[in-house]
Amino acid sequence: MELLIANKRQVTVIGRSASPTRDLPEGVCYIAGDYGDKNFLANALQGMKEVIDLAYSTVPQTSFENPINDITSNLPAAVNLFEVASSMDLKKLIVVSSGGVIYGDPHYLPINESHPTNPISPYGITKLAVEKYAFMFHRIRSLPVICVRPSNAFGERQKPFVGQGFIATAIASILKRKEIAVYGEQGTIRDYIYVTDITEGIFSLLEKGMPGTCYNIGTGIGKSNKDVLDTLIPIAKDFSLKTKTKYLSPRGYDVPVNILDSMKLTNETGWKAEVSFEEGMEKTWKWFYDRRNSPWI
Repeated sequence: MELLIANKRQVTVIGRSASPTRDLPEGVCYIAGDYGDKNFLANALQGMKEVIDLAYSTVPQTSFENPINDITSNLPAAVNLFEVASSMDLKKLIVVSSGGVIYGDPHYLPINESHPTNPISPYGITKLAVEKYAFMFHRIRSLPVICVRPSNAFGERQKPFVGQGFIATAIASILKRKEIAVYGEQGTIRDYIYVTDITEGIFSLLEKGMPGTCYNIGTGIGKSNKDVLDTLIPIAKDFSLKTKTKYLSPRGYDVPVNILDSMKLTNETGWKAEVSFEEGMEKTWKWFYDRRNSPWI
């Protein structure tokens, strides 16, 4: 939001809660309502020129627990948005998908946008279905939609212990003296990208992205769960905190390696990741440590 405001956008946030779940910058309008209600959406989006769709109610872990709910709580609402948005004079609709689950097991690394899409989780299958509907509306109704596939985001404000976000959960576990679960000897390898680099990437697509296509946002660098912990252990030690880890058997539904190629985004918009993994970890640790007694953590 801060980036949008700095670039002279008037920002409206639409959410399900009666009030915002976090403090909003001055000047940001908040509208509470049902994302699946066409009349509500039509009124809320009236006069808007750009829309960034971040709405999603499940995570990979919960999608396995209830695959039907993963579909019904996400796909109809997304299609509803595309129907409503198709009747409006939008300049861009950015749909935030997932580069971490869309592709499934990699045929090659790093993964570019031409890689086959064979997700192995209900979450990934539904995300891909949302993309397919978005591109259908682009084809038949000229919806100016762009699908963004971010790699594994981390940074301030990320909620721990929700089945998604290993770094946030690892930091919060250290602060709460809990064990950190790692599945396999090294854990999975992921392309961790700091949150401001993702927001810059999304904004670059508002400015220069091509409707009707998709873009990866990642660093092209893979880090295992063990690499993450090897970075955190000396940081925690400086604060007299210990890291407790338990190693478990690999989970069959985890893609072992996911590293993204973002050259398409770079070539078309000039974007590139600016925050190193180490710098991002320091910033994230400080934010969580300063709030270590908060019930939010």
